[in-house]
Amino acid sequence: QSQLVESGGGLVQSGGSLRLSCEISGFPTDTSAIGWFRQAPGKEREGISCISSGGSNTYYANSVKGRYTVSRDNAKNTAYLQMKSLKPEDTGVYFCAIKTLAGWCSTDWGTGTEFGSWGQGTQVTVSS
Repeated sequence: QSQLVESGGGLVQSGGSLRLSCEISGFPTDTSAIGWFRQAPGKEREGISCISSGGSNTYYANSVKGRYTVSRDNAKNTAYLQMKSLKPEDTGVYFCAIKTLAGWCSTDWGTGTEFGSWGQGTQVTVSS
């Protein structure tokens, strides 16, 4: 069964850290780009980060640059999103997604349209 499963979300105080994981099964992980997205209540989905298939190229939304770090371990079929200095505005459901058609992140990665499969999401809540 092909699926992406996020984990690691939770409740954290402002300034705290969390590490999200995205376990991937049934997809060619080592040739696929991975994206991270979030959706806050009442807001549109926002592209957070994208990482190329080999991990050498990473991209971030301006809102998280310098605070978030994306990585992957293809041997474990897992991608990670390390989040530091969290703010209340980081609250939302975080999703990972996989782009199996290519291993690179396009200039439009933040729209999410190039990612064909998505996880169910994990809730991140940052209290002030």
